[in-house]
Amino acid sequence: MSEKRHIYIDFNASTPLKPDVKAAVIEGLDSYGNASSMHTAGRSANARVQQARKAVAELLGAPPQSIVFTSGGSEANNTVFQTMRSLACSEDGSLLKTGRNEFIVSAIEHPCVLNAALYLQENGFKVTVLPVDEYGKLKMDALKAALSEKTLLVSIMTANNEIGTVQDIKEISRLVKACGAWMHTDAVQALGKIPLNVEDLGVDYLTVSAHKIYGPKGAGALYVKKNSPLIPLVHGGHQENGLRAGTYNNPGIFGFGKAAEIAAGELEEYGKQMAALRDQLKEGLLREIPNVKINGHPQDVLPNTLNVSFTGAEGEAILLAMDIQGIEASTGSACASGSLEPSHVLVALGLGAELAHGSIRFSLGWGITKDDIFYIIEKMPPIIARLRAMAQ
Repeated sequence: MSEKRHIYIDFNASTPLKPDVKAAVIEGLDSYGNASSMHTAGRSANARVQQARKAVAELLGAPPQSIVFTSGGSEANNTVFQTMRSLACSEDGSLLKTGRNEFIVSAIEHPCVLNAALYLQENGFKVTVLPVDEYGKLKMDALKAALSEKTLLVSIMTANNEIGTVQDIKEISRLVKACGAWMHTDAVQALGKIPLNVEDLGVDYLTVSAHKIYGPKGAGALYVKKNSPLIPLVHGGHQENGLRAGTYNNPGIFGFGKAAEIAAGELEEYGKQMAALRDQLKEGLLREIPNVKINGHPQDVLPNTLNVSFTGAEGEAILLAMDIQGIEASTGSACASGSLEPSHVLVALGLGAELAHGSIRFSLGWGITKDDIFYIIEKMPPIIARLRAMAQ
């Protein structure tokens, strides 16, 4: 038996800071000047903010002026939804009787999108939740049927955080724009893992976050296509051209910029290494453990993500047993941890409650080695066998 190792394999939940990113964050801590101030310290901080903006923009194939810094993905997503709400309401807050006021999302969106849509639904808006197929791919016929002259916003995530399935955002955007609606995609999980180009995708809004690409928590960004409306979620000062008030988060933004710069240079190598390790893990688990199911698309999937359902074993019990062996993974989205409900993503795929409750998400990242994968493949079979025996 191998000696106990410590293996963090939950990179879709969050990532550690890379050394150069940590140095940039520390630089931000030392950069005490307000980036909106005109004095030397302020101008120095502002120069680094703009450098970071350029790095994030380049990772997205976007012009720097289209990037609005936020506190993270949830704020960016909510800003888009609340902007659309404002467009569809009269000054007294009531829904306009004519015009566009309907929203479309998919059944497997991140909770910050689903709950933003639910909030609007509770306030009188029509929200259509589109189904996905057994692999997590959006059913395009359902999208075509849902689009109408009343559609205001369509929000479909680029890649799913739990199963890694990647959507055809370019084609979805084409259909949405032909209908005359606005198109938003949450690309938080896709950033730094697969190539992204906003011009090619054809979206009006795109959301990203730093802590998924080895950057700091508390920093994110929203891409806003030229001439697309954006109404501030946070009102106050003139920061971000009046689109997002608040003193600039120097440490978070500096770190985000450095993380984006590094990710751009590593993108191709990342994809190759992660896919090879993921496939090694998948093949090993399928070979060594009977009655397992791989969730997600077999080809259109993030290179680092593997979601596995273990029949007859409960997810949280599996996680606890794995943690004892030093393996840190997830039962699904970190945002849903603590919930007794099965993953809404796996339910949308058509999995029954037992399989949904017995799923584990392995999300790989830099630092994971072949030896780590061998260790996981060695430790998982006895864990699953023991839990299955206890459940009988």
